[in-house]
Amino acid sequence: MAQQQQLDMENRDPNNLNDHLQVSFEDVFGEPEGVRAMDCVWSNSYKCFEFWKGCIYKLCTFLCGLCIAACWGCEFGGIALNHVWCWTPCMRDFSICVGCYQKLFGTCISCCLNPLCEGCGRLFSQITVTKK
Repeated sequence: MAQQQQLDMENRDPNNLNDHLQVSFEDVFGEPEGVRAMDCVWSNSYKCFEFWKGCIYKLCTFLCGLCIAACWGCEFGGIALNHVWCWTPCMRDFSICVGCYQKLFGTCISCCLNPLCEGCGRLFSQITVTKK
């Protein structure tokens, strides 16, 4: 039986699958020079953004996370099942049959075309070209 892998509770994206997902306040909002909100609005907007982003994410993952994980687990389990029990044996069967056909075709080509090519080679080898 395989050892169970330990789950890293700190680094939850060790393969950087979601680097493209930038959701910090600074990645979404930025005021250019000359256009400034009051400092209290800007700082409270930051707090509001972070609070609601965290609440909504946690609420949605609490309500949907387990079901979504179960669905994806079933999906990838089905993919593994198809590859292990259907596609890989099918591809192996195909490569065995094609290998057999390749030998048969190669033998037929050798029997039919080799004598013809050798004959043409001997015929044309007798031709000499002289330059005047």
